[in-house]
Amino acid sequence: MNHVVGIDLAKYHFDLHLLPEGKGLHCLNDAQGIADCCRFLAQVQPEAIVLEATGGYELPLTCQLQAAGLPVIVVNPRRVRDYARSMGLVAKTDRIDARVIAEFATSPRLVLRELPDESTRQRKALIARKEQLVEIHVAERNRLEHASDPSVAESLRHVLSVVEEQIASIDHTLAEAIAADERLQRKVEILDSAPGLASATAIMLVTQLPELGHANRRQIAALVGVAPINRDSGQFRGKRMTGGGRVRVRTALYMPMLAAIRCNPRIRQFYQRLVDNGKSKMTALVAAMRKLLTILNTLIQKNELWNPNIA
Repeated sequence: MNHVVGIDLAKYHFDLHLLPEGKGLHCLNDAQGIADCCRFLAQVQPEAIVLEATGGYELPLTCQLQAAGLPVIVVNPRRVRDYARSMGLVAKTDRIDARVIAEFATSPRLVLRELPDESTRQRKALIARKEQLVEIHVAERNRLEHASDPSVAESLRHVLSVVEEQIASIDHTLAEAIAADERLQRKVEILDSAPGLASATAIMLVTQLPELGHANRRQIAALVGVAPINRDSGQFRGKRMTGGGRVRVRTALYMPMLAAIRCNPRIRQFYQRLVDNGKSKMTALVAAMRKLLTILNTLIQKNELWNPNIA
């Protein structure tokens, strides 16, 4: 059995478990602890190092492991929890969690994927911040509609002005980052050529869905969570459902899809045909989203702009 490593991360520390030896290591989640961990793993040369996504606490360690050329894999914590339940593992401590993650790392279905580089992480952080600012803007605008006190209304208008400036600044920074990379600029140009999509949506897609142009249509649909999932058992044939995947991408595509249904003849015809055949409007919209992503994926693969006659 080759060496595999599971790491359970917390805000201030992390625990490492090495298989098959069963050796453990406890480190502080700071520069010195991360350096000690990297030196240890460089000597071991494991086949896989698996840790859970923990809302950002995993990033410093992940970046250092990636920079050292070590095979690090970041997984959804739900997958590890489901694995622990399936094995009847109910006890929970940091060391036990690290061992469970290490045992999960032995799965042959666990695939090493290329992690985003620093520039991609920066763009993702900017897009996430923009989404937060947009939520604040919507909330403050709604409050302004019902503000009867002049001083409160003035405060709300001031906050709205600041938020709008910050959103504009982020948009400018993102545009500059894309313009500095010819490959990304071409991708954005291809995506922006599709009727119904704006440059902001194109930038979101190349950042949040970098697999566009590299994965096949089924993989892209699954990544965004618009692929039908079978729910059959015995003679029972359940209703096909969609879900999972990158919720933020799917959510960000909702309004552009409504625009595409109105002004993109190919998508509108596809959507209307499904509705005419008895599909609900939401089902038809999700199917149209899958259709559009498939077309965009093909366009990037072929390095071609939108063609209304594309299949």
